[in-house]
Formats: sequence, structure tokens, C-alpha cells
Amino acid sequence: MDGFYDGAEAFRHMNNMAINVEDAVIEEVFHDNRSSFVTISYGVPGGFGLINIELVTLVVDGNTIIRNRRGRKISVRELRPGNVVDASFSAAMTRSIPPQSRAFMITVVRENVNPSPVFPNVVEDRIMEIDRNNNFLITGNPDDMMSQMRFVVNDMTEIYDRRGNRIRLRDLRPGQMVRVEHADFMTASIPPQTTAFSIWVI
Repeated sequence: MDGFYDGAEAFRHMNNMAINVEDAVIEEVFHDNRSSFVTISYGVPGGFGLINIELVTLVVDGNTIIRNRRGRKISVRELRPGNVVDASFSAAMTRSIPPQSRAFMITVVRENVNPSPVFPNVVEDRIMEIDRNNNFLITGNPDDMMSQMRFVVNDMTEIYDRRGNRIRLRDLRPGQMVRVEHADFMTASIPPQTTAFSIWVI
């Protein structure tokens, strides 16, 4: 797949071995004509006893083994956002945000778990940058990196103008003031990244 590390880099990147994660949460499932894409979040131990949340999009094809919690093979189309899964995937990843990796195995541990908080976190800030190709926007002060946040916009994100009319990501502009309701997970990157549930122009 285009964008994967070359041979030398892949060797350094965990020797191109599999990464195994437990109790990951499915954030998004997307299908196209040839493949399916399952974005998961999972915890990675960090410094000072903290847990950093990582995001990765798993590329699912005919070679991926998917099982439910009873061990029966299921289709990728039976996976749902909110499912808790154990996953095995390639350590070779694309440089995209989030990175993509080939999925070897996905096992559903718990079903029908809603990853969204009951009371979503809210940020009110000015749009600094919009990337329509990769479906994200960044808010904050261009001169203050610590004030910036990157929001992933997916098919479930609701976007509204000042009058409450539904609009699309392409209708937003840098400099607009927005109110973003977002997930409670956040990557340890700078700027931190999370998923936008709704975006209101204010």
C-alpha cells in the first residue's frame, strides 16, 4: 500500500512485526469497494503512570480474521462503533493521521459499548486550519501550539451554521469561531487529536 514505510524503515519500526492490543474501542467503520477501514483507539502506558490514547485505522481485507466473542467468524460489516475488541495488526503503518495498518485479526470482546461520553467535552475556539482531504480541522492560536487541537470529522459529525442549518466541512472557513463537542479520548500528540461529535459556528 502506498505510504507504508520502506524496507529499512519497516525493519526499524518494530521489525515489521505484528502489534497486539487488548480492549481497544472501535471509533469508526468505513467501507469502500475493495476494503473496509476500522478506526480503533487503545491505551498505551506513558510516563508518570499516565495512559496515552493512540488511534489507528485498520485496513480489513479478505485475509483478516474477524471473530465475535463466542469465537465464531463474522463479517467486517457486523462490527460497530463502540465495540470493544482485541486486535492484531502490522507494525508497518502509513504516515497519515491516524496511521493505517493492515489488520491480521480482530476479536470482539464486548458489544454495544458506547464510547461517547454522556456529557461531551466542549471547546470554543477559532478555526486555524481545515484539511478537507483528510477530514480534520485544527482550532487554536497559530502562535501558541499548546492552545491548538485537531478534530477528526467523520460521517457521524454534525456541523451547523449560526442559524442551526446543517452544513458540511467544506463550508467552514479558517478564522470562524466554533463550538466543538468532542470525545473524551485524546491522543498524546501535539496538537492533541480527538473526534468531533458536533461543530457549531458561533
